[in-house]
Amino acid sequence: MKIGSVEHKELFCLSFRESYRDYVPEQLPWPELDDKALATLRGIPFWEKALDIEAEAGAMVSGYAAIVKDPTIQAWIALQGREEYRHSRLIKTLIDRYSVEISPRPAVQLPKNIEPAFTVFGFEECLDSFFAFGLFAIAREADIFPEQMFQIFDPILDEEARHIVFFVNWFTYVQIERGQGLPILRAMKTLWYYGKALSNLIGAFGDSDPSGKGFTATGAGIFTDDLTLEKLLTVCLQENHQRMSKYDPQLLQPLFLPRLTGLILRIVKLLPKRKIQTAAGASA
Repeated sequence: MKIGSVEHKELFCLSFRESYRDYVPEQLPWPELDDKALATLRGIPFWEKALDIEAEAGAMVSGYAAIVKDPTIQAWIALQGREEYRHSRLIKTLIDRYSVEISPRPAVQLPKNIEPAFTVFGFEECLDSFFAFGLFAIAREADIFPEQMFQIFDPILDEEARHIVFFVNWFTYVQIERGQGLPILRAMKTLWYYGKALSNLIGAFGDSDPSGKGFTATGAGIFTDDLTLEKLLTVCLQENHQRMSKYDPQLLQPLFLPRLTGLILRIVKLLPKRKIQTAAGASA
């Protein structure tokens, strides 16, 4: 199969359609939590920001779908928009069910230049999902919430995986279709978008993280106090591989962060072991 061909488009659209899962967030089997688990859940510092991001994503992805001219691609981007809205409902259901205190949220505003915003968002999901896969596994291993909670969110992470697989194939297909298919040009554009996405994520979660250490460090510290950088990176790589292995090997997958992480991990293994600092400032 030639990347950028009609066959390529049909494959990544078919994969997106076949991996769709129907569910109603409000009707999921949410478990009862004991006092310790409730305190941990309510102590996670970025529920507000996560809710805002998903609500904004639903509006922005749906807005972009409305201007896509290719009817096949338009249909599946529109589906992703509905799924992003569903993610915001999922988070809002969790917040309401477990009485997580949040302030009133601002109204969603669509960006003026919607295709660049959609593209940056796609690269943000590639970054965010890679670490979310690992943190989910670490939290599951720590056994801080009932297994029923993890059974609810495990398919949601698979949904994020299908979003980013669809996205990287869409991005490459569109670049080639527009005559920008030279590998060096695509690589440069990809790096630029990753830089923009990383800047956005740092800005977004930095405001909601009182420790100033960002999502990964603070999130890891909430779930366990005995986590090294080596273990975090190893688990992220393993979980990313596990979730990506479900897709047709002919499809493109996000490779920048896994490859960078693999390089960093080789360096980290040569250094003295140190625990990741938690929000409370504990370290080894």
